[in-house]
Amino acid sequence: RSSDLMQHVYDFYKPDLSSEYPVVDGKLSIECYFSALDQCYSVYRKKINEQQKRDEISKPFTLSEFQHMIFHTPFCKLVQKSLARLMLNDFLSDSSANTESGIYQGLEAFRGMKLEDTYSNKELEKALLKASQGVFNEKTKPSLLLSTQNGNMYTPSVYGCLASVLAQYSAQQLAGSRIGAFSYGSGLASSMFSLRVSQDTAPGSPLNNLLSSLSDLPERLEARKRIKPEQFADIMKMKEETHHLANYTPQGSVSDLAPGTWYLTQVDEKHRRFYSRRPPTEKEAVHQ
Repeated sequence: RSSDLMQHVYDFYKPDLSSEYPVVDGKLSIECYFSALDQCYSVYRKKINEQQKRDEISKPFTLSEFQHMIFHTPFCKLVQKSLARLMLNDFLSDSSANTESGIYQGLEAFRGMKLEDTYSNKELEKALLKASQGVFNEKTKPSLLLSTQNGNMYTPSVYGCLASVLAQYSAQQLAGSRIGAFSYGSGLASSMFSLRVSQDTAPGSPLNNLLSSLSDLPERLEARKRIKPEQFADIMKMKEETHHLANYTPQGSVSDLAPGTWYLTQVDEKHRRFYSRRPPTEKEAVHQ
């Protein structure tokens, strides 16, 4: 099952294509993200509940059905707030939710609120973050391994979170689990969907091979080269100066690139781009 939402909004966009950098309306962008999350989750739950009704399952779908929940991750605090919003959606949909104990404890004062009125409510946010902390630690925090160390990866963000989960659990732990995913792109387009992990944990199975290919992810993060801020600023300055250049050959060494990395070798006079690749490691080559 999946749900999708598209809207026309100027939350994060590039009106000047000669510049590498976008124009960002930060407050609007966060509100758009939360609104898209709410709407996608609402439709996703509706589809699941309709299917469960046909299967004569009376229990309504909630966040508890996901063993893991991953998100597009501009920054990690937004993800924690997003997981809390899913809990809020479940809470507001359940008129009999227990607020004396359990996961909804402390939320009674917010029972009658409308979702569209909650985006900037700091008291609600504080209560939600407290109530959802345990669920966040269990279902979402492991997915932030890459994002915590790399920052915003933009397009591959949600799949970086998926890789983070797969790198930290065994096939036996993941087998049969449902992983919920929320993907978001400014402008905006968003989707919520779920992945069901295979039950086949045998040696040589696709699941085992996939997990094996990601098992060294923490070590690869530790192997990154540290540079001084001034050197990083110089790299970014060179990137700005060469943006959109034609008939251009990139400068610099590729020796610091990880094995298997594709890199730009030339942009010709017609802006056609050419690439080469560093040889992959023996392990990476086996999994390709």
